[in-house]
Amino acid sequence: MAGFGERARHWRYAELPGVDLLRARYVRKTFVRHTHEHFVIAAIADGVEVFHHRGADQYAGAGALALVNPDTAHTGRAGVPEGWRYGAVYPSPEVVAGIAAETTSLRGTPGFVRPVLDDPYAVGLVHQVLRAADEGNALAADTLLRVAVTRLLRVNGGTLPQRDVRSAGARIAVRARAVLEERMAAPPTLEELAADLGVGPFALLRAFRDVYGMPPHTWLTDARVRRVRRLLDEGTGPASAANVQDSPGLLLLASEAWQKNRQRQWVRTPSVEAGRTPPSYETPWESGWPLDSPGSPSG
Repeated sequence: MAGFGERARHWRYAELPGVDLLRARYVRKTFVRHTHEHFVIAAIADGVEVFHHRGADQYAGAGALALVNPDTAHTGRAGVPEGWRYGAVYPSPEVVAGIAAETTSLRGTPGFVRPVLDDPYAVGLVHQVLRAADEGNALAADTLLRVAVTRLLRVNGGTLPQRDVRSAGARIAVRARAVLEERMAAPPTLEELAADLGVGPFALLRAFRDVYGMPPHTWLTDARVRRVRRLLDEGTGPASAANVQDSPGLLLLASEAWQKNRQRQWVRTPSVEAGRTPPSYETPWESGWPLDSPGSPSG
């Protein structure tokens, strides 16, 4: 059962293609190990979030951002009894790459270096993006998103390492993922998958976990939920999505969450509006951070 006062709203704004949006408050909820296809830029408004990321617990409190690169396994839970409240944007790799190419000197695949960044101003920018999307202000939403991503890449950006698939184990993991993507509705058993790839089950488990940070069955559940949600977001009816996925139980879970997130309204509180969120859609050069000034972040 959700904790008292827990609420979340996940949505998309048509004028921000390739970007998911979220406002949430969690107290008791915990997120098991999972990944996202998009970047996670979560701006903490109150409380503390703890998430396990690359072998260590990370703590993000009010005024900080939790930053996770695509396909990076992580968890999530409250770090204090009162939980945590945050707003988040999830831009696709293509969106971030386009912004990086235009506004930074980064080469290769751009991403975030540190998973937690203490930057109250960037936190405010994220909340402004969400507010602009809520109010249908496409110009403000698009502008503020680009400013926020640029700032984060300049102060905490780097080139993501390419996944090395030259080792035998990595090649096995990549092949296993391809099989699971093709057979998502009717996946093989671990033993069948390992036999098809010419390895033992435990060797496959080790290789897959080394590359993707989780065992194959956990990755598959995560991927199926994402696919169902994507189908629903694109307007596919629940029955049609069920036919594609062949997993009514999983579809019911995803469909219910999607419908609730679509319908749920977020109640703004004074601490966000008057405290850490700037009061207007002002751009950085209007609020003390000229893009080309000596004191501004640089690539």
